[in-house]
Amino acid sequence: MFADLVAGFNALPTESMLAIELVVVFSLIPLILRPFGAAGLFIFIAVGIIAANVQVLKSASFSFYDSPIPLGTVAFSATYVATDVLTEYYGRATARKAVWLGFSAMLMMTVMMLLIMGYKPMTAEAAGEGMAWALPNHDHIAALYLPQATLLIAGLSSYLISQFNDIYVFQKIRSWTGRGQLWARACGSTAISALVDNIVFSTLAWMVFPWLLGQTDQVVDVNTLIFTFILGTYWIRLAMAILEAPFMYAARWFLPEEDRRAYEARNDGPMLATA
Repeated sequence: MFADLVAGFNALPTESMLAIELVVVFSLIPLILRPFGAAGLFIFIAVGIIAANVQVLKSASFSFYDSPIPLGTVAFSATYVATDVLTEYYGRATARKAVWLGFSAMLMMTVMMLLIMGYKPMTAEAAGEGMAWALPNHDHIAALYLPQATLLIAGLSSYLISQFNDIYVFQKIRSWTGRGQLWARACGSTAISALVDNIVFSTLAWMVFPWLLGQTDQVVDVNTLIFTFILGTYWIRLAMAILEAPFMYAARWFLPEEDRRAYEARNDGPMLATA
């Protein structure tokens, strides 16, 4: 069934697949928020950061861009939306806890998968006919979860810096606008933080770390760094930042009842007054 679904998706233009991914991934935020509240978004952020770090290993070509673009942008950008929802409706401390949980989840996933890869792969004789299907899986898992240390450190560094920047900018814009103008702090914080993430990760992964380690073959030129790695996916993330506002407004109606009442009490009035 899943193979048929993937085959059907593969038959679509990549632009259509991008639209489908956007709708599905962003819709998961209110759907998990309603029954689980902040805990649900903790899970979403942890899964999102792990998924994005696997998805980035695959690239796709789009008709409106010359070079193939690494994937994972949608899942990773959605974590900013979840962080903004937590900041707005649950407070900065809760949002910061979610960021650290996402960071911890990625570290734990890496450790667990490294331990699994530590088991000696079976030989064809040991596997026999019954387990022959498992023989290629060691290499498949290694391709997904055996990261270069430089990429892992660059990814985790950019994640922490950009996510904490997102919370800071969100709160700063709120201090300027008051309780209103939710769209401004949602879109503004995500747009700025997405650029920060692209700059930090790309600079560390493709210039700083390779240069420090003497891996000159992996050092990219400044033009490639800026226009392929930093700006190559930023336009997608900028578009998602603009689309974030409707999800932020909708999220208030998906809050669990007790969380909605607590939000109203903190903000001295019913939410209808802030629409």
